[in-house]
Amino acid sequence: MKNFELKGAEKWIGPIIALIGFVCLIQWLLYGSLRPSLEPIYNRKEPPLVMKNGDPYIRALMRTISASEANDSRPYSILYGGEHATDLSKHPQICVTIVNGPNKGNCSTAAGRYQIINTTWFQIAPRYHPNPSRLMFWVSYSFEAQYQDAVVHAWLSDPQVWGVNISQQLRQGKVNDVLRRLSPTWTSLGYGIETNSRSRYLPTIYQKVLQEELKNKGQTNITSMKAGYYIIR
Repeated sequence: MKNFELKGAEKWIGPIIALIGFVCLIQWLLYGSLRPSLEPIYNRKEPPLVMKNGDPYIRALMRTISASEANDSRPYSILYGGEHATDLSKHPQICVTIVNGPNKGNCSTAAGRYQIINTTWFQIAPRYHPNPSRLMFWVSYSFEAQYQDAVVHAWLSDPQVWGVNISQQLRQGKVNDVLRRLSPTWTSLGYGIETNSRSRYLPTIYQKVLQEELKNKGQTNITSMKAGYYIIR
């Protein structure tokens, strides 16, 4: 009798596995790398964020960081060294050899508008990502533009991480203090080991984009769209 019951149950194993596979495929199509993602192309310096909301002072700081770290028309997909990732459904995790500076010979996985390395992303995304994708027992964190913005905005807004309330310091006009504090994380901010041609201008850039943020409240003007990209002026 037990053998008969077992054989009766066995006939359901195949359909159940097929159903689970179908559900997994649907979730992958909806939330995984097969889902097409739009990446903005900018025609201006210090472009606006894709994220629409948030603290204007933190938003201005994010634009200032990216002005030095990812000064490119496609900042959200840029990799260390200047190439671009083709898949932002997750952190690219492409390690590019460093050709100069104190870390010459090593490689960097820095990617996106804020040049976040993979290990940092894996630390902050579980804490701040607003829309993780879940597939059975796995969780993934999209690296698409709006999520880069959302995660970094929440990260910078967390006083427990930085030891100070960054937004409050910015409102008090202490932008240089903030840049100095963040320099161990973003080494091109003027107080780190990898300054560049824009580092010295970052306080001025911050004041400029802050006025835009306070005036426009994050509104953008999307003027045209093509496959996989949209152009913001």
